[in-house]
Amino acid sequence: MAKKKGSIAYKCSSCGYTQPGWLGRCPQCGEWNTLEECITDPNSTAGSRKPDGSSVKAKPVPLAEVELQEEGRISAGDREFNRVLGGGATKRSAILIGGEPGIGKSTLLLQTAAAMLKNKAGQVLYVSGEESASQIKGRARRLKLKVDAVNILCTMRLEDILDALDSLSPAIVIIDSIQTVYSVEAGLIPGTVNQLKYCANELVGWVKERDSVLFMTAHITKDGMIAGPKSLEHMVDTVISFERSNNDDFRFLHAHKNRFGSVNELGIFLMEEDGLKTVTDPNAIFITKREHGTPAGIACVPVFEGSRVFVVEIQALTVPAKGSLNRVYSDRIDSARVSRVAAVLEKRAGMKFSDQDIYINVAGGVRLGESAIDAALAAALYSARTDLPLPEQTVIVGELSLAGEIRPVTKLKERIKAAKEMKFTTIVAPEGERGTTIVADVKSLVKALFAA
Repeated sequence: MAKKKGSIAYKCSSCGYTQPGWLGRCPQCGEWNTLEECITDPNSTAGSRKPDGSSVKAKPVPLAEVELQEEGRISAGDREFNRVLGGGATKRSAILIGGEPGIGKSTLLLQTAAAMLKNKAGQVLYVSGEESASQIKGRARRLKLKVDAVNILCTMRLEDILDALDSLSPAIVIIDSIQTVYSVEAGLIPGTVNQLKYCANELVGWVKERDSVLFMTAHITKDGMIAGPKSLEHMVDTVISFERSNNDDFRFLHAHKNRFGSVNELGIFLMEEDGLKTVTDPNAIFITKREHGTPAGIACVPVFEGSRVFVVEIQALTVPAKGSLNRVYSDRIDSARVSRVAAVLEKRAGMKFSDQDIYINVAGGVRLGESAIDAALAAALYSARTDLPLPEQTVIVGELSLAGEIRPVTKLKERIKAAKEMKFTTIVAPEGERGTTIVADVKSLVKALFAA
């Protein structure tokens, strides 16, 4: 498709009259020196385009003259969702939520729409390209949500969506999902790279010009990445993944990008028949309750997720390798980290892993990536290899260097405090207050835990 060129016009700042040439006096309202140079830009976003197709020409402004504006936030209703968003949804922002089919993205956003209506945040426009209005109403009735005031638009055409946006000027816009939206300007097939770029740009541009919030759901690939061009994630302000735990009933919300908050916060929900519910005791998900003691291969570690500390259980299993090469099976902790910790144990503690297949799991299904888990991972691997269980009510925290040293980690005091509040009696760390078992290297770690 040939790219259309814009043209210069002059628009009256008083009455909006537009003409191709400049005049000192507006022919329509009679005001003097009110005609300003504009350009008609067919490729500009819907938010910046005027009804006549023109937009005010952008001009540079000294930074000293820019006025700071406070970030207005709208509560998403749910405590966990607000936490992940950084305290609520920021006005003039776009939020992209990715997740596998059937995980509950539509349920989450329908509940959010109901909560925002209850809080009188403004009009809500719910655009669905996947379900009919009857299906959406049926879900709302099953979830017992009061959403009668929500405006439902079931279409895949971007032009219909933009017309509805201009007509209603909603405070909350929900697009379910962005992969279903298409525009005739970019072709007729939804989901293509050009379609995603064009449609997302138009929608984001609309909310950026108004005190509105845009929520868009997105499909993911088999690798767990949001389907489509990476530029889609660059366009929006917040990118959130919606994942299942090992227990199919629990759901995790995690921000991978957030211009208005932390990317480390974790939101935890329980999926029930009447919708997503906030989990009141998240630590219960990550620690397995046992009646007959802790088996070998289990180690607990306090980890930070945003502003909260969770004590998480790492599970390890080692078996003789079935071939000439050993393999590592770990989808919740990076396999490279597992291999590195096993290599340090083999070199510094004399425990052979090169002839073993290693299986690693995390109770609850949360992903762990911080270095503070190294010492606990080493303890779990050593326990699994020797078949010796760790002492009851023990947590281990510390970073493991290639030289076998156990190094301090950030916010160690907060981690130790959280572990004690959960009734853990033995704290193993590279430093700490009275009562903490201090370990300096992997040999002293093994000695403290297994008296070896």
